[in-house]
Amino acid sequence: MHASQGRSAGLGLALASAFAFGGSGVAAKPLIEAGLDPLHVVWLRVAGAALVMLPVAWRHRDLLRRKPGLLVGFGLLAVAGVQAFYFASLSRIPVGVALLIEYLAPALVLGWVRFVQRRPVTRAAALGVVLAVGGLACVVQVWSGLSFDLLGLLLALAAACCQVGYFVLSDQGTDEAEPADPLGVIAYGLLIGALVLTAVARPWGMDTSILAGRADLGGSSVPAWLLLGWIVLIATVLAYVTGVVSVRRLSPQVAGVVACLEAVIATVLAWVLLGEHLDAPQLLGGALVLVGAFIAQSTAPKAASGGPVAGSDGANASEGSDGAGEATGPDGAVGAGTEGGERLSAGRTTP
Repeated sequence: MHASQGRSAGLGLALASAFAFGGSGVAAKPLIEAGLDPLHVVWLRVAGAALVMLPVAWRHRDLLRRKPGLLVGFGLLAVAGVQAFYFASLSRIPVGVALLIEYLAPALVLGWVRFVQRRPVTRAAALGVVLAVGGLACVVQVWSGLSFDLLGLLLALAAACCQVGYFVLSDQGTDEAEPADPLGVIAYGLLIGALVLTAVARPWGMDTSILAGRADLGGSSVPAWLLLGWIVLIATVLAYVTGVVSVRRLSPQVAGVVACLEAVIATVLAWVLLGEHLDAPQLLGGALVLVGAFIAQSTAPKAASGGPVAGSDGANASEGSDGAGEATGPDGAVGAGTEGGERLSAGRTTP
């Protein structure tokens, strides 16, 4: 009875997390189009969320001594890098396309495993990569000479590459007797990311009058501060926390399926609220990207002595879960993890 209730609650939290993450791009794009620089929007998101998470950071202040390298890497890649590149891409390409490109992250992780770690991958994992790449070709319409802005596509791809760094970091120290608490890592990642973005974005030059005005959301005028509040409180703080709690209550397989809904939610919200319509080939391509990402994460590498084959069945790394499971990253991509105690991977890092 209690187990069933726990799984039901976990599923509800996972859906809430996917919805919260999926709505970040839809809320951010009107602010960018209203005149805010994408880096300023990222800084507002990260700095605001960091302030909210300060009590959590204080509670886990021992991480500064125990895991300084992990916290810095997480702040630079999983927070500052992913979100800066993702939001920059939103100023040039549709929300759905940018997020779908980030679903190449599982394929890139497997590339890291195969060519950097020199571990073999299974045929199923390779099939997932092929499907994801083929689907991406449909999304960006390569047959028409890349009808989307090339720089926007490269920025979205850079965000996916930063997520690979996030997945690699999630492998570090998970087999220790006292692994890093995911919420603590999130809190310090946001703080470090905010410091880095302050130097890069230079928010003192931001036109704050835009936040006091209104922005256009698919033809409707809404307060800019309301959109910012959604990005900070819902799409960042709530999304991360519900993501961590939900994965601890669900199996890795269920968590991976729910995580894939984030891209669907983002595309639908962008369609309904922003009028960003995708044609039939793009929708088909998006479905292939999601299927390929799911296959790639469900055949994730499992670390064990003796150099096992990457892509072994049932080897998944999940956010904050025990055992092997998938590591679902910020903005929605799903990647590979290793066996060990509770996982660092604490939720999607972008959208």
